[in-house]
Amino acid sequence: MSTNTIKSFLQIHPDDNVLVALQDLPKGQIITWKGEVITLKDDIRAKHKFFITDLAVGAEVLMYGVLVGKATAFIPQGGLMTTGNVHHASQDYAYRKVDYEWQVPDVTKFKDKTFNGYHRPDGRVGTANYWLFVPTVFCENRNLDVIKEALYNTLGYTVTDKYKQFTEALLDAYRSGQELSSFKLDELVPAEPLKKRVFKNVDGIKFLNHQGGCGGTRQDSALLSQLLAAYADHPNVAGITVLSLGCQHLQTQDLLNDVKQRNPLFDKPVLIFEQQQSQSEEQLIKSAILKTFLGLTEIDKNERKPAPLSKLCVGVKCGGSDGFSGISANPAVGYTSDLLVALGAKVLLAEFPELCGAEQNIIDRCVNEPTAEKFIRLMQEYDAQAHAVGSGFHMNPSPGNIKDGLITDAIKSTGAAKKAGTSPVVDVLDYTEPVSRPGLSLVCTPGNDVEATTGKAASGATLILFTTGLGTPTGNPVCPVIKVATNTALATRMSDIIDIDTGAIIRGEKTIEEMGAEILEYCIKAASGEIIPKAVQLNQDDFIPWKRGVSL
Repeated sequence: MSTNTIKSFLQIHPDDNVLVALQDLPKGQIITWKGEVITLKDDIRAKHKFFITDLAVGAEVLMYGVLVGKATAFIPQGGLMTTGNVHHASQDYAYRKVDYEWQVPDVTKFKDKTFNGYHRPDGRVGTANYWLFVPTVFCENRNLDVIKEALYNTLGYTVTDKYKQFTEALLDAYRSGQELSSFKLDELVPAEPLKKRVFKNVDGIKFLNHQGGCGGTRQDSALLSQLLAAYADHPNVAGITVLSLGCQHLQTQDLLNDVKQRNPLFDKPVLIFEQQQSQSEEQLIKSAILKTFLGLTEIDKNERKPAPLSKLCVGVKCGGSDGFSGISANPAVGYTSDLLVALGAKVLLAEFPELCGAEQNIIDRCVNEPTAEKFIRLMQEYDAQAHAVGSGFHMNPSPGNIKDGLITDAIKSTGAAKKAGTSPVVDVLDYTEPVSRPGLSLVCTPGNDVEATTGKAASGATLILFTTGLGTPTGNPVCPVIKVATNTALATRMSDIIDIDTGAIIRGEKTIEEMGAEILEYCIKAASGEIIPKAVQLNQDDFIPWKRGVSL
């Protein structure tokens, strides 16, 4: 897309037989496409697609240069693509030896840049310095909540008191007999300043509440243990408090064993409290607060120091996607990914249900046959599991996705895969498996926003770039999540949760490469603590373990 050129529609790939509307186009409008006059047969809303030629029943629908669907009814030239006339279809895939050549981007602008991070003894560098509370079983969730309430405001980690003040104002109005239906939301006095953070170098105290650890299957508890171990070992975590009931499936020693198996060099402080061995609940909670407070004084001695950009590990994710996702935000993040890989950093792409239709391109980019075969095996096992319960990857698009132009899973997936840029795939990681190689790695997770970000952080992401066209507040307890909007209308309407706006790409004001470089600049500042992403500011600490069941 050329700079300063305003377009009303776009062909993404020369082989595509559909055009994407970049603005609302009315029925009857005449457009010219490669010398041919096309009359629109329907109203085409921005983000939706219309056809260049007539399509017969069974004809292939091509987008991004690949098969994304087939016509289920006759579709006239200029007709709107809908779920009523197109259903999901994707090409078969297999390993084929391809001499893939990557066009490495110019990183001259970034090669000498650094970020200020927390250096760990094992050589990794964190973008934050957190203390982590981990329950081995859901029975301890309430105790975590009590401790969180005690620590957050006192130590300066509360986000805001404005809702508390709002509720107090409502109560006063109620007691005075005021008609609450006329209560004005904007008439409240400004919230009082919150307490300053006591520990300057402790970026937060995080709590991994979950619903596992007992009941279910032993396999569920074992997988949860591996996930919790991954979070304890995360480069952004400096110390851990473990709360255990005592009798649950997931025993504390199992968790400690998984931590050591994952990282034999692990040397972070781990404080363990078992309720069935304590004198009382009060004694347990006070002891946990006291010893954690002492631990906070120690990790506060850590300070940010310069590190090369090769020490970054960035996850790329999309959620609440729309018809612009594969045109603006995802390709821009993809260029950021390529810059990072060229600089020697690590990039993680997950969401296997949202790679359906993009498999062959990914396979052709794998550095060797074992890597490709591992990807194929995990994809096929996952899809087979979904079909076994009457579902499938084709059922991934949500009602919101479809409403905003993502008609089939293959359309959604081929656009989603753009987040990974064009670099070679150096590794394929199963759920919770740690990243070890510089370059682009795939991580097996569901497409579900929180399950995917949870898994990406478990593999080692120290920042996550999260693109969205509809808006989502998703965050993560230990990995700062940066929200990238596909369009300016969203970035303006939900400015309280959006960090970066890529709408300038749609308007032709910036190129994908320009925006990708800007996103990397933002990442460097976020990794250095100079900018705090909105999800972090709001303590949006979403954490959902995946039980390896069907989740799209």
